[in-house]
Amino acid sequence: MSKDFWNSRYSEKEFIYGTQPNKFLEHQLKNLKPGKALFLAEGEGRNAVYAAKLGWLVDAVDFSSSAKVKALKLAERNNVKINYDVCDLNDYNFKENYYDLVVLIFVHLPFDLRKKVFENSIKALKQNGKLIFEAFSKEQIKNTSGGPRSEDLLYSEKEILELVEQMKIDLIESKVINLEEGEYHKGKADVVRFVGVKF
Repeated sequence: MSKDFWNSRYSEKEFIYGTQPNKFLEHQLKNLKPGKALFLAEGEGRNAVYAAKLGWLVDAVDFSSSAKVKALKLAERNNVKINYDVCDLNDYNFKENYYDLVVLIFVHLPFDLRKKVFENSIKALKQNGKLIFEAFSKEQIKNTSGGPRSEDLLYSEKEILELVEQMKIDLIESKVINLEEGEYHKGKADVVRFVGVKF
């Protein structure tokens, strides 16, 4: 979907995906020592702000300027700072061997960009850095709880494994969950999750 679409959606007064962190991410962060983290396509900042509250040094990026306004407002409300860039992921300049953590939560991209973003995300990690990912699986097409209406933008475990061949797998799973993330992520959902470690 276009930048204009997202700028319009994020211009709504309410936080459209809520202000609480993604549950899977919240669970994963409990076990990690804070360091430097990169949040991609971060939207209104709920996950980045949560990580900052735990002591992470957070960089976030999204191509929506409206999303940045909301994210910085949420950070201020929670008395934390996040560094937020407005940039298309096609053009984003990833720092190499820099981050302890890269996070992609519901980042649905066309295949070529998806491949590029995963490659750059892994390069951005230090050795033993972690990548945490959750997105809608191809089964989500039959649900009404959110996500793209195109199967090409949804994920399978096989597709993810092909993108992360150079990582040690901590977790890969497909699950049916109940989403409660604002107005646009609500109800039964099919997701795929991955946690990997850079060799």
